[in-house]
Parts: sequence; structure tokens; C-alpha cells
Amino acid sequence: MPSLDTILTRLANGEITQNEAERIIRREMKIDQYTKVADIAKLDTARMHRVGIPEVVLAEGKKTEDLIAIVETQLKTEGRAVLTRVSEQQLQALQQFDIEWHDRARIAVIGEKPHFQRRGLVGIVCAGTADISVAEEARVVAEEFGCNTIRSYDVGVAGIHRLFPELKKLLDADVLIVLAGREGALPTVIAGLTDIPVIGVPVSTGYGFGGKGEAALLAMLQSCSVLCVVNVDAGFVAGAFAAKIANRTAHLPVIDG
Repeated sequence: MPSLDTILTRLANGEITQNEAERIIRREMKIDQYTKVADIAKLDTARMHRVGIPEVVLAEGKKTEDLIAIVETQLKTEGRAVLTRVSEQQLQALQQFDIEWHDRARIAVIGEKPHFQRRGLVGIVCAGTADISVAEEARVVAEEFGCNTIRSYDVGVAGIHRLFPELKKLLDADVLIVLAGREGALPTVIAGLTDIPVIGVPVSTGYGFGGKGEAALLAMLQSCSVLCVVNVDAGFVAGAFAAKIANRTAHLPVIDG
């Protein structure tokens, strides 16, 4: 691997672009780098350099004392910790830190401000008010990973007239995250109305046969419009994937003529 000084010198001399310099550094990073937390976890401290987004801690299913140990280690190694799906009990224990709490998203952010420069624009659209918690998880993650966001909530197909005025303010987005439960039709409709890439998120609202997001997932997978689909309630995945698309799009050169 060329030294960091060599890479920066080539960048300063205009021999390579900033994007090329980033790719060289990421490609040559050691992929086996991690920080061990006792016998309970191995923090992927090289993830940001390797794939462009840092490691985020899923709090759900973790013992509170294990979560605290992971947070303390992440703050020492990276200066910032982002935790998703935080329970009430875990939230109480996290009060020992100076936390930024996103109630609807159930996300806790601790430590230094992110070093991302705001670049891409992600639109977040959800069909019903019951879908907002997953939508907010996607929104907070996209912002955490360096994007600006714009929201449009409760515009589902049961009252499709609500959607059309909202679409106008979404047209500048680099990517749209569209969430829906029940029959999951909204992502298909929006993907058929715009050339913006759409990420469909089935949400576990709805009941009876095909409930808990199953019908919504199948409907999105069978969509005749072109869209990408993540798993049921996967707000984090949608937000992270959208951020990677939007940030990369923001780097593309403008072609004149």
C-alpha cells in the first residue's frame, strides 16, 4: 500500500481526485481490524473506511451491562456510538452518558458530532401514521450517515390524492425510502411516478391473513415498478443503503450538454 503521505501528495498535485484517494485508502485497509470487548463483542472499527458507513450497535436483545461495555469501548475507539432499537430499561442505564435521544426512532446517539459533510438528499415517505417509528429510524440513520432528509408522512393509497402535492417537494431527492404496511402498495405507486430510485420498506402494521408485514413484503417483491426492497421493519438498512446511494450520487460530476 502506498503511504498516506504519498496518497495525499498525489491528491494535492491533482494527480488523483478526492474520490480516487478515498477508494485507494479503503481498498488497502486491513479488513481484519477490530476492537475486542471482553468476550462479548468485536467492534468493527475499520467499517467506516472499508464500506463508507460506521458500525451501529443494535441494542435489542443485548443485556444492559453488555451494551454499556460496548458503548464505552466504541467511545474510546471512535468517539461516537449510535444505538438502535433501545428499550426503556436500556435507555435508563444510558443516562450516565450525554445522549441525544430520538424517541420515535428509538435511537440513542452518544459522543462527538459526526464528521460527515452533508451531501445527498434522502426523501422519507410513509403510508400511514402507524409506520412513522420505522420511518424515523430510517431518517435518523440517513442523517447520521451524512445526508439531508425530507419527510412526507401519511400519504397512503387509501387517500391517494394526499400524495400528489407531496411529490413536488420530493423531486430533488437522490433516493426515496417509501414505507407501507397492510397491502404495501405505496412504493410501487411512487416508483411508477418518478425516476428517483425507490427503496421499499414493508412495515408490520396490518392484521389477519398476510398481517405483520408479510403481505406488504410480498407485494413489494412482486412490484411491476422498478424498486429495491428491504426486510420487514428494516428502517436501519433502508436508511444506511439510501445514504450510500445519495452520498455517492452527490459526488458524480455534472455533465454539460
